[in-house]
Amino acid sequence: MKLLVTGGAGFVGSNFIRYAIQNHADWYVLNLDKLTYAGNLENLLDIESSPQYAFIKGDIADGKLIDDVLKRDIDAVVNFAAESHVDRSIMGASPFIWTNVTGTQVLLDGARQHEVKRFVQISTDEVYGSLGEKGRFNEGSSLSPNSPYAASKAAADLLCRAYHHTYGLPVIITRSSNNFGPYQFPEKLISLVITNAIEDKPIPVYGDGLNVRDWLYVEDNCSAIALVLQNGKPGEIYNIGGGCEVSNIELVKTILSKLNKPLSLIEFVKDRPGHDRRYALDCSKLEKTLGWKPIDSFDTAIDRTIAWYMRSKDWWTRVKSRDYQNYYQQQYGKRSS
Repeated sequence: MKLLVTGGAGFVGSNFIRYAIQNHADWYVLNLDKLTYAGNLENLLDIESSPQYAFIKGDIADGKLIDDVLKRDIDAVVNFAAESHVDRSIMGASPFIWTNVTGTQVLLDGARQHEVKRFVQISTDEVYGSLGEKGRFNEGSSLSPNSPYAASKAAADLLCRAYHHTYGLPVIITRSSNNFGPYQFPEKLISLVITNAIEDKPIPVYGDGLNVRDWLYVEDNCSAIALVLQNGKPGEIYNIGGGCEVSNIELVKTILSKLNKPLSLIEFVKDRPGHDRRYALDCSKLEKTLGWKPIDSFDTAIDRTIAWYMRSKDWWTRVKSRDYQNYYQQQYGKRSS
């Protein structure tokens, strides 16, 4: 199978490409990425010379580029490309609309024109909005996004649904809970906590720290996406969750304990506008129809993640440095095939 993976230099996308190549010898992956601040080809150094892999630098909203790429007899598209940081979307929504909505529409048009056999849209539990203390979102739950980021992803999901129902495009949507693991850009909670703690820097916690998230190890998400790609039913939505609900403050304390760091590093800060209180997913559909369950317990996965960041300090100190973008563009910005 010949895959076009968009956003494959980002956190989840790069982990998916690695998973695909390591577990499917008959898959060929073409990685299309714009290489914005969170896209990093260093995430794929271990597989960049594989005969199963090639990279193209570009924007998914570039219709001519997408047409040229899809002429390469692509069997399936897996769309990870997205602006994904809620705080950045609150500061300015335009890049999120451009990539997450317009970019998805351009990809859908290209996939339709070239009769792509599968189109997997990678979405998020944030499209459902916020939950109270009880209950879980299932695939039929209403969409009530509360941030510009979540709204842009919900819009993309609705476009995907429309293209399936109107044109018969074989689109499948996955909505995952919060991912964590290796190569995550250190502005997201777990990667930020670990790296700041290692350097004995303050760890910002929004509000009272009692916002709850369901955490999913990235390799488990990748295995689920690969399974949906192969065996999922077009037109369907699949929730992918880790089944591990943890409050932000509990999570921070757990990581500090594992690193033998003091709780005094915690710094409570003004809450994010419109901060969703709780996310939780009902993933029984994926389990019952495709037989998927997460392999790694949260405790095992967080230990593995901490160990990776401890031995990968060169990577994340470079990523966090102010002059990183200049360095990165000099090294990788012009690479394409």
